[in-house]
Amino acid sequence: MTQEFNVEKIIDDLQKIMPFKDETREGDIVLIIADQLFYAVVTEINRDDSRRDEWWHVSFQLLTIPPRQVIWTLRAPQFSGQEVFTMGGEKRFIKAISWREQEEPPAPPPAPKPRKTPVRSLTRKSHLKVIK
Repeated sequence: MTQEFNVEKIIDDLQKIMPFKDETREGDIVLIIADQLFYAVVTEINRDDSRRDEWWHVSFQLLTIPPRQVIWTLRAPQFSGQEVFTMGGEKRFIKAISWREQEEPPAPPPAPKPRKTPVRSLTRKSHLKVIK
């Protein structure tokens, strides 16, 4: 028995819990939704000069076991999570993850230690007189 893989529902659910970026660049880690969910690192993005419209060769290192290198030819809205697209009749979605939102804010610098005032020697006599 197979269940239908509802990409749109998965995207809606993930956008509530994942810190996604609006753009995708080389070096980004992306979440890919196909027939399963997996991560990949974008290793290269090159313009496809053979096409009149703007298409890009996007190279991914899939973080799967075993790891695989793939190159997909996509438009910018497809590899930046702005639209769901199909490949081989299967719906796909790619969106970069923002790690900065998941990191904790930097700790404040340590407070300066209070200066210790020198303790006067008790053996030394004071030159002040007590007046009553």
